[in-house]
Amino acid sequence: MAERGRTAHHRREPEDHIPGAEATAPAAPPPTATTPSPPPARAGAALPRTGPLITFLLGALTATTPLAMDMYLPSLPEVTTSLHAPAATVQLTLTGCLAGMALGQLLVGPMSDKWGRRRPLLAGLAVYLVATLLCALAPSVETLIAFRLVQGLAGAAGIVIARAVVRDLYDGVAMARFFSTLMLISGVAPIVAPLIGGQILRFTDWRGVFVVLTAVALALAALVWTRLPETLPPAGRHGGGVGATLRSMRALLADRAFTGYTLAGGFAFAALFAYVSASPFVIQEIYGASPQTFSLLFGLNSVGLVIAGQINGKVLVGRVGLDKVLTAGLTVVTLAAAALLLMATGALGRVGLAPVAAALFVLMSAMGFTLPNTQALALMRTRHHAGSASALLGTSSFLIGAVASPLVGIAGENTAVPMAVVQLAAALVAVACFVALCRPWNTHTAETPGEES
Repeated sequence: MAERGRTAHHRREPEDHIPGAEATAPAAPPPTATTPSPPPARAGAALPRTGPLITFLLGALTATTPLAMDMYLPSLPEVTTSLHAPAATVQLTLTGCLAGMALGQLLVGPMSDKWGRRRPLLAGLAVYLVATLLCALAPSVETLIAFRLVQGLAGAAGIVIARAVVRDLYDGVAMARFFSTLMLISGVAPIVAPLIGGQILRFTDWRGVFVVLTAVALALAALVWTRLPETLPPAGRHGGGVGATLRSMRALLADRAFTGYTLAGGFAFAALFAYVSASPFVIQEIYGASPQTFSLLFGLNSVGLVIAGQINGKVLVGRVGLDKVLTAGLTVVTLAAAALLLMATGALGRVGLAPVAAALFVLMSAMGFTLPNTQALALMRTRHHAGSASALLGTSSFLIGAVASPLVGIAGENTAVPMAVVQLAAALVAVACFVALCRPWNTHTAETPGEES
């Protein structure tokens, strides 16, 4: 699959892929092995430009995950008391939501390649809204886990389709820059969400958090209904059922570099989600911080991620090879995770909250150089099955993250060692996948997209 694209540079979409051109574009069959590829464009050439509102809306859709996760984090210790459940079981409410988001992307991505972006997105947001409201009414932890699973399944539509829309509109370096812009917008969510969650707990309990999330989902659905146009016209859609979807995904996974970037991004996300799952207990239970202090620290770490993402998009991309930036990001993540493990095991002596918070800040900031570039480099490998490619990217990240979530609580609430071990192991596996499969020293292979046959 990748061999046919080795001699081409970043490709641009044919003109009949311009949003709003459905009425005038002639119908054409999807590209096949015998269909000539579209002519190459300048590296990083952007297709139809998005306005500020559409850019904000795509960022808000990618923020579905941090909104559903991070606003809920300060209330995790309270949920253990309210529902009379151990911490490891309550953390399964995070795992259920994450697993749902992983599986949901695998379903919704190919659907958006077949039926366009709007219809699957609106259907997913409607179910997400109902599931979020039901979470507020959950009578037991088992019921909450089930509702969180459905919430994740439906919320996946926003994540996977937002990435596919970006691939519809942009190519090459411009796509990498746009992903960094999305990180700026969606990065506001993890900054604001825990702060809002902590403040909500001043006036109500954890159920009130889900009521607020329901209101946010309603506003987002209204904006999508009225403002987001279709970016994949009928000429660019792909028919076929499950067999065609599996064939396209098999072709994507046959591309060694695509698989490498996907796995590297997935395990980097696992290191991040180990922090998301364990930090409420590490910071509040082990170091005695209040929910409000935890929210402030969590928001500060998110600021670091956003700043790094903007340095990535505004300063480095286009000047430094994407693989080089990704190498630096993965290296810093690994070193920060190693430092956390040394502190957690007492190898550096007894340490307070400040050094641990500093290491977590460095780890989170490095994600701003890691996550957007793994996504951009992977999506550069394909054009005509952007929904399926986005689904594979998201599914791998969320499934690996879902496995990491319960592992961080396996030794109880009074030690940070499991969190640090999971983070370091995930970072090392991410580096191994990147080096072995992407071969970053061979920039011609690593940074040149291929076209699936």
